[in-house]
Amino acid sequence: MDTKLSVPIFTLFLFLASYVRAQTKVFDVTKYGARPNTDISNALTNAWKDACGSTTSSKVLVPKGTYMLNKLDLKGPCRAPINIHVDGNILAPKDPKLLNGVDQWVKFGYINFFTLSGGGTFDGQGEMTWKQNDCGPNKNCHIIPMNFGFAFLSNSIIHGITSKDSKYFHVNVLGCNNLTFINMNINAPATSPNTDGIHIGRSTQVHIYNSNIGTGDDCISLGDGSKQIHVQNVTCGPGHGISVGSLGKYPNEEPIEGFVVKNCTLKNTDNGVRIKTWPGTPIISSVSNMHFEDIIMVNVRNPIIIDQQYCPWNQCTKQALTNAWKDACRSTTSSKVVVPKGTYMLNKLDLKGPCKAPINVQVDGNILAPKDPKLLNGVDQSKNKDGKCYKSSNWRFSANFHALGAAAGGAIAIMEFSSLSLRALEAS
Repeated sequence: MDTKLSVPIFTLFLFLASYVRAQTKVFDVTKYGARPNTDISNALTNAWKDACGSTTSSKVLVPKGTYMLNKLDLKGPCRAPINIHVDGNILAPKDPKLLNGVDQWVKFGYINFFTLSGGGTFDGQGEMTWKQNDCGPNKNCHIIPMNFGFAFLSNSIIHGITSKDSKYFHVNVLGCNNLTFINMNINAPATSPNTDGIHIGRSTQVHIYNSNIGTGDDCISLGDGSKQIHVQNVTCGPGHGISVGSLGKYPNEEPIEGFVVKNCTLKNTDNGVRIKTWPGTPIISSVSNMHFEDIIMVNVRNPIIIDQQYCPWNQCTKQALTNAWKDACRSTTSSKVVVPKGTYMLNKLDLKGPCKAPINVQVDGNILAPKDPKLLNGVDQSKNKDGKCYKSSNWRFSANFHALGAAAGGAIAIMEFSSLSLRALEAS
């Protein structure tokens, strides 16, 4: 595989290497009271403060050993290039409540020329949290912390670090410019929910090279405002593949521009390369200048998928079905609305004609009504044998059309592909 680095990254490496060799001052956390098998939060914070204030290049060193770490939020700006070098294993609290509602366990922000390096591991110890995670269907769930948050970093490198068993996403990148991940290892079981590998949003020139990512969700995902993102020589699996989106859920989303995925292998993943957008919204999100080249897929369920009806946990079954019906009903040629295999929840539904041409609703999945009839808000009054009124839990297809879409509505993304080529493709 091609392992060449881009000119900006190579130049950045040379700059940091020459600067570090010339005049690096080391701040060892053991000099600040850190000891194996104890909490090093204060020691690491104090070492950072001194290193960040140095007028020459500095290194914060976490030597070999196993350490505990509570929430950590390290910010710049710093006065010179700074490196945190971790050789040890750092453990998060198992109980997420001990992190006091933070959204990220370890945060780095507002730093220029920052490096996080070493062969160390940041272990989120997420197994306890995965069993409690209901944040998909439950929007009022407690905040679950990610392992890393990198915010507003410039000209920075994450090299050789392992992120293990995060409680939620492993890495969140926000507002960064020229940030590079090299030899990054991200590990979590396929059964771990919402453990995305690297999620990028509103950042420019983010590079992911020579890395291994296996999780219970997307290996790499792009949110809005991601520009000039380059992924090369990355192995993904298990997980949900490499995804653009989801998009179209929130107002004022910024375009995604310039996404290159090259010389990557996806193995035992649900999806290969995917674009996902929410249905039934008025929001326009653009995705342009995407390039996929030399992608190897082994035992991948959906090698290439553009999903414009993305709606996890059945959050919008009614809206999706209603929108599909409206588009199909307006069609001047025969149309079909398809509900694919799967189990869906559906509240009250009232689909009416007249339609312009014959229409077919094909249901291949299982559709469940609410168990509690009160949730149907009083649809259709009927009477029982005693003449008493009760509320029925009917779904209705009203008459007045020729025949019982064309396809589903809610196309919300404008997508352009440049030089899309996948070879050596294998799918189960």
